[in-house]
Amino acid sequence: MSELGTVERKTRRTAAGTVLSVRDLHVSFPSEDGVVSAVRGVSFDVAAGEVLGIVGESGSGKSVTSMAIMGLLPASAKVSGSVTLHGDELLGRTDRELSRRRGTEIAMVFQDPLSALTPIYTVGDQIVEALQVHSSIRGDAARRRAAELLELVGIPNPRMRLKSFPHEFSGGMRQRVMIAMAIANDPDVIIADEPTTALDVTIQAQVLEVLKTARHETGAAVIMITHDLGVVAGLADRVQVMYAGRAVETGSVDDIYQRPRMPYTIGLLGSVPRLDDRERGPLAPVEGNPPSLLDLPPGCPFAPRCPLAEDRCRELEPVLEPVDSGADHRVACVRSDEVAGGNLGYADIFPVPERTQPVLAAVDRDDRVTVLRVDGMHKSFPLTKGAVFKRRIGTVHAVDGVSFDIREGETLGLVGESGCGKTTTLLQILDLLPPEAGSVAVLGRDVASLSGRAERTAIRRDLQVVFQDPMASLDPRMPVFDLLAEPLRTHGMSKADIAVRVADLMELVGLEPSHVSRYPQHFSGGQRQRICIARALALEPKLVVLDEPVASLDVSIQAGVINLLDELRSRLGLSYLFVAHDLAVVRHIADRVAVMYLGRIVEIGETNQLFAEPRHPYTQALLSAIPIPDPVKERERVRILLQGDLPSPLERPSGCRFRTRCPLFATLGDADRQRCVSDDPDLVGTAGDHAVACHFQRVVEVVRDKQPTS
Repeated sequence: MSELGTVERKTRRTAAGTVLSVRDLHVSFPSEDGVVSAVRGVSFDVAAGEVLGIVGESGSGKSVTSMAIMGLLPASAKVSGSVTLHGDELLGRTDRELSRRRGTEIAMVFQDPLSALTPIYTVGDQIVEALQVHSSIRGDAARRRAAELLELVGIPNPRMRLKSFPHEFSGGMRQRVMIAMAIANDPDVIIADEPTTALDVTIQAQVLEVLKTARHETGAAVIMITHDLGVVAGLADRVQVMYAGRAVETGSVDDIYQRPRMPYTIGLLGSVPRLDDRERGPLAPVEGNPPSLLDLPPGCPFAPRCPLAEDRCRELEPVLEPVDSGADHRVACVRSDEVAGGNLGYADIFPVPERTQPVLAAVDRDDRVTVLRVDGMHKSFPLTKGAVFKRRIGTVHAVDGVSFDIREGETLGLVGESGCGKTTTLLQILDLLPPEAGSVAVLGRDVASLSGRAERTAIRRDLQVVFQDPMASLDPRMPVFDLLAEPLRTHGMSKADIAVRVADLMELVGLEPSHVSRYPQHFSGGQRQRICIARALALEPKLVVLDEPVASLDVSIQAGVINLLDELRSRLGLSYLFVAHDLAVVRHIADRVAVMYLGRIVEIGETNQLFAEPRHPYTQALLSAIPIPDPVKERERVRILLQGDLPSPLERPSGCRFRTRCPLFATLGDADRQRCVSDDPDLVGTAGDHAVACHFQRVVEVVRDKQPTS
């Protein structure tokens, strides 16, 4: 780390290059219902400079494994096996002994940086503390080192930002601070536990680049724990797939992605919507839910969900064994030879459901009814100061002249970073109140013409919403029957008709009607989201607003919900306004896409055209930031990294609001730059339905579509 210069590089390595070795790791926790076997016999090695990706659904044991390695599990946890760092055993060491090694030899980047950072101390104080605990650096030298670390992870004005508190940083910058603290003492192993969860795609790309820099600068081994298969494809050298507390397949990243042998791995890869896939057929979800780790039945834990399961699969649990593609590729499946031999193709293992032909497929867009029209909509919020006598000191322009329309049976995807105005746009539409400027018309009725509560209630019957967090959307004190019956009672349906309708709704979203007496907490996350969708459809609406409906779900569960939404739209002729940050999901489900930046739509058009020929630099950066679950493609791609964070809507840049982060702006001549500084570009049509707000728009190929499957 020559840039840091104050800490001598450690050179201690084992002869084989292995830094961390885990052997037969078991972790269990006591509970009221019995012993939970969270980790069951996990083994792996990580060499210097190597990245091991650990993937799997929630509850598979990924994070518990990392916490056991770090020695951060509660005292009630029972841990056995072996964890050696440079050949030295870590299990059984006291917390004092482990504390001396945490930070210097092994470090961790946690999922939630705001919880990991102390809010009452400045960022500089916390980095300096991490340095001083493990080294003799003091005073100004420690502050200089802290500033160098912030500069290394890409935080501008590092000397000034040392004085800032965690809440004064954005989510991505806080995660970069965590990475700076993790590499402060040049550790030999860095464990990153879901470091990009809940971050915008542009910030995620920046954080991943910082992790690559940290790996390069320190030469450390990296363990990357994530549910995002695209992230692993672009970062990892080797992959370990976990299920029910144990590894079920492990090997090189190319083997796992190109030649998977375990049905669970194949199912995970098939569940992921791909950014480079213009075919919009149904995904292949892994049906069912992971098993309870309280009392696992004999045999393979995946057998109840596996389409290939036979009687022998339910007798003995298979062990990891090498496959023909190489000794490093191991799989725990008794039928892996059939998969490896090509006797079982992907469609044989996870049959893709047939797609229902949309009821309006034969009707041109121009001939369809407009269910929502937004024209020049504005929404701002006053910024005030003072506890008793409040005075207005500014205005937050959250939505600034947004226009779009949605036709019958159509899905419009609304994308952009957090703070760009997507949610404010949704709430303004759902309020059914006149906007500050512009107009909103639902099913041909201008909301400004609605005279009272009765008229708004009638409109709401045709306008429903599904929120991101299903558990927060459902009252935990009410059984599912009452949750689904509530909107029906509000609109005057009889008791007999309600009972029939609730049963029909449960079947419509793929749930068992006899489970209506259960409470939301008795269902899985994907099932709860299906309940929210059923509730939204109870009154047979024509337009459904979907606010990040699959963001909090595992990829295997997400695929089933996406298929359900697509099926319902085709069968019922529904229209969707679909808000998401995952452009791969948006490409799979949306007919048209609108890209928002700082309160404005900067590009809008038909989905495949916009993905194939993005014209606005911001759209190009968003598409570039989305990883593709294909290691070959990921190695070839060039990221368009945006500098800095989204500007405050309180102090918007003059002229083009994107110019402060625009990679194209830096390449322009003085006269063209001045145009961007002084003139705010209008949304101008280019070809067909495509419109762009950029003075110097140009097509840049960011995503090369994969070849259609035969």
